[in-house]
Amino acid sequence: MQVVNLASYRTVCDALSAGPGVVVIKGKFVLKLVSLYTGIGGLDFGFESAGFETALAVESDATTCATINLNRSWPIIDRSIHEVSSEELMEAAGVKSGETDVLIGGPPCQPFSKSSYWISGDSLRLDDPRAGALGEYLRVLRDLRPKAFLLENVYGLAYKGKDEGLKFLLAGVEKINQEKGTNYGVSWQVLNAAQYGVPQNRERVFLVGSREGIHFKFPAPTHYAPEAGSSSAEPASEPYCTAWDAIGDLPPYPDESSLKVGGKWGDLLPSIPEGQNYLWHTNRGGGFPLFGWRTRYWSFMLKLSKVLPSWTIQAHPGSAVGPFHWNNRKLSVQELSRIQTFPDGLRFDCGRAVAQKMLGNAVPSLLAEVLARAIRVQLLQDPTDLGALYLLPSKKTPIPPPEKVKPLPSKYKHMIGDHPDHPGERKGARNC
Repeated sequence: MQVVNLASYRTVCDALSAGPGVVVIKGKFVLKLVSLYTGIGGLDFGFESAGFETALAVESDATTCATINLNRSWPIIDRSIHEVSSEELMEAAGVKSGETDVLIGGPPCQPFSKSSYWISGDSLRLDDPRAGALGEYLRVLRDLRPKAFLLENVYGLAYKGKDEGLKFLLAGVEKINQEKGTNYGVSWQVLNAAQYGVPQNRERVFLVGSREGIHFKFPAPTHYAPEAGSSSAEPASEPYCTAWDAIGDLPPYPDESSLKVGGKWGDLLPSIPEGQNYLWHTNRGGGFPLFGWRTRYWSFMLKLSKVLPSWTIQAHPGSAVGPFHWNNRKLSVQELSRIQTFPDGLRFDCGRAVAQKMLGNAVPSLLAEVLARAIRVQLLQDPTDLGALYLLPSKKTPIPPPEKVKPLPSKYKHMIGDHPDHPGERKGARNC
């Protein structure tokens, strides 16, 4: 067992990356969090890097729980939160109501068919099973009464005109204040992870609240798109971290048969340049007119560029859905982890597709670290200097030139022709 002090924070993170049960941290350095809908731990790894300890994780998927146990010694309740009472949760976490520093989680948000009832009805009953995943998060918030909370969700939660889930959450927090005498105020914002140093364009909505009503100010972006220039995102001072920054030092051709792109379109990928997708092979691209403009989804045959961030890593990609590596293969689990800014050294005892599901559903850990540090300072009033961001990728230069594009395989040449463009928004089944 290794014992480390507050002053040696980077040693803490390095030791945690070595596996479970290796660190005891002394002093007031560690703050306690409870994690709901933990998944593989994207949020938790980020908070860990900001000096928080997961007192309890709640995750129902057996493979995901096994993966967590391979890498961390967090206490886990391996059942659906719907089946876990607040009393059981607090006992397992070793806390009483009001003692937890932060509650975190990214509850899945299915279509909110009952939302109008919850918002306009006379009573918002959080124990009603119809409240779903968002309602369970609110139920735990009500009973745990942490000093602060963070909730992450898809950015569609805040779509104008389709924001029933967001309204439900805000109304639920207000109901908690009325019932429990708390003063939770909620700040929310849609964030693009690339603007905070994550080598991936990934937009998600975050809600952050303080029990004492302290207004949370989201950190200003620190990174900008090179084509936009730094003046467009002040006080951002650095260009986006790139896919090369994330994975450029890893083996270019891992010896893994699972990385081969098969299916009908696998052999087409080498004829598409870095940073392009199937649109290269349309009448507006530089290849052959094999497809109509915008008749496929954006991620179809999408390939990483060394000089750009990755596009969003998906949890359930089809055989032709990217982003793919510039070497015309699927991304390895290690590469996916790097793009998600997870700590190095994580172990997976499962197939690649299952690992990608876990990784694709996660929050980029660097973005979680950025928010956790801001919560620590603003809402928990702990000004501890943690130094540089631990999970921020280092710049890797020089960046090699793009890989050479290969000729169009003859098997696709029969597709060359005059293909109609997509007819327009909401006028076709496959609009991108």
